[in-house]
Amino acid sequence: MFSMLFRVSVWLIAAAVLLPAAVKKIYVVERTDAPRNYEHITAKAHFAIDPKLPANQIIRDIAMAPRNEAGLVEFVSDLEVLKPRDPSKGNGTILYEVSNRGGKGMRNMFEQGDEYLLEQGYTLVWLGWQFDLPQAGSLLRIEVPRAKGVSGLVRSEYVPVAKVDVYSLGDRTMQAYPVANPEDPATQMTVRDAPEGPRRVIPRTQWRFVDETRVGLTGGFQPGKLYEVIYRAKDPAIVGLGMAATRDLISFLKGKPDSTILLGDQGRYLKNAIGFGTSQSGRFLRTFLYMGFNRDESGRRVFDGVWAHVAGAGRGSFNHRFAQPSRDGHRMTNTFYPSDLFPFADLRMLDPETREDDGLLSRALDEQVAPLIFYTNGSYEYWGRAASLIHTSLDGKKDDGVAGGSRVYYLTATQHGPGRWPAAKTAETAYRANPNDYRFLMRGLLGALTRWVVAKEAPPASSYPRIDQQQLVAPAALKFPKIPGVQLPRAPHQAWRVDYGPDFKSDGVIAFDPPKVGKPFPTLVPAVDADGNEVAGLRLPDVAVPLGTFTGWNLRDPATGAPAEMQSMTGGFHPFARTKAEREASKDPRPSIEERYTSKEEYLSQVDRVIDGLVTGRYVLDRDRAALRDRAAAHWDEVTRR
Repeated sequence: MFSMLFRVSVWLIAAAVLLPAAVKKIYVVERTDAPRNYEHITAKAHFAIDPKLPANQIIRDIAMAPRNEAGLVEFVSDLEVLKPRDPSKGNGTILYEVSNRGGKGMRNMFEQGDEYLLEQGYTLVWLGWQFDLPQAGSLLRIEVPRAKGVSGLVRSEYVPVAKVDVYSLGDRTMQAYPVANPEDPATQMTVRDAPEGPRRVIPRTQWRFVDETRVGLTGGFQPGKLYEVIYRAKDPAIVGLGMAATRDLISFLKGKPDSTILLGDQGRYLKNAIGFGTSQSGRFLRTFLYMGFNRDESGRRVFDGVWAHVAGAGRGSFNHRFAQPSRDGHRMTNTFYPSDLFPFADLRMLDPETREDDGLLSRALDEQVAPLIFYTNGSYEYWGRAASLIHTSLDGKKDDGVAGGSRVYYLTATQHGPGRWPAAKTAETAYRANPNDYRFLMRGLLGALTRWVVAKEAPPASSYPRIDQQQLVAPAALKFPKIPGVQLPRAPHQAWRVDYGPDFKSDGVIAFDPPKVGKPFPTLVPAVDADGNEVAGLRLPDVAVPLGTFTGWNLRDPATGAPAEMQSMTGGFHPFARTKAEREASKDPRPSIEERYTSKEEYLSQVDRVIDGLVTGRYVLDRDRAALRDRAAAHWDEVTRR
């Protein structure tokens, strides 16, 4: 293996002198067998880019990065590839998953124990792009240079779910930017009760830096409160190199002669690339397109297809000074970070408040490198990620903004991640979590996107809640039934007009943190029927033939504080009463199961009709009929015997 590693590295070093591609070396660490005559490759990808090239000047602070003797900026990423050993068995398409916080999730998303992605012949690729991941575990990382001697503001937010004495300045388990001077009198800690509530300064005598990346508070941090520390840090990472690495690797792999050294003859057959990202990774792809990274150093299109899944209307902290890539943006998690920024929709719009005129795809369309795009969101993204803004006007009065090369699919009544039966309450939620599993739709849509990219076969029509069909409404106008013991959230997550300073948009430099906040953009939510189930979009049997009410929102358990607020990323499930007597005893307005269905057989016959429609519409694979029906039967048994 070591001799092979040496040959690969030397060959690529030599080739790099002749090629403009930024991939200079790939060290193959290990090659192992995988199912279905696939090969699993673990490697290190070495990059060196010219900061003077126009394609690289979109990387924030690239001019401040250290350079090698040739004047290039170097960085290294972890790389993993699953590829067919026999190129004739492949489908010629790279399926690249933007790693979510260093993980790999697309096989779980698209495979139901059948190795579907391998069966279809995709070449699966993952690359490290996030610099601040924890060192433990087998996460995919990138090592990037820093802008030495540069200082700036960093904001650390923390919302406890239980009382704690100390917390990290980094998001979740991510590495934090160390505080430059713990004794700086300008450093401030605040607390507030709600995202839009006033900040109260905590006296400096009551809190301290435990070390350069952790803070402590006398009496402890209270659950459900939003704490912030604003401090100065130094030597920011060149975070945008993560996007450059993604761009340059895909450009390198797409049919280039030099990629055959890593992929064998398969490299000659890879003509198309689809970028897929979930949540953080979907926001990465939206940012990637907006900032111009889908055009490589030679002016060619990078991704032919892009799929941003459960990203809502967000982008993220992926290419600015002191960016924290893990910070997202929910009602009670990571509020007012640069995630929900105008523009939200594909096509150019004018914001009447700020006079900004822009669109998510403006640059890609102008440069003729826009890919074919799928946007998929569930109910949580409309409640918790302002998803309506990707397909409505900025005043929230009409359907607008979707480009002709994009499709929008609404995964009706689903939470952020695939649900699981049996529905169960978690320690942090007030109600049972939403068990609706949308992965059957994901499998069907993947085939549709691939055929669109490869064969130009039009995919199924977009399916999402529309204003002109009264399927999308203001939260205050939602006619949700009065289910005993169930309350709506106090408010959905909103996108606000925010000002981080005069140089943020052009240079990625934050002058105001927290930002100056202006008016919110109108956030709309899907309309519901008398049961509280949403009426638009792609309705799986769980929702179309319901045994209860499925919501994209849940409330926080009172023990975690702020019980009127949404629990981030979790939906809810409220089963119907089994009998009319149970329903009347609880004063539930929703008809009971026995009032809806005469028997399990009748219930399953309705399920069959729903599955037929989804298969005919090409939203679900024909091969998944039996699995969907079996799940419905199991759900009947679960709910009726409770």
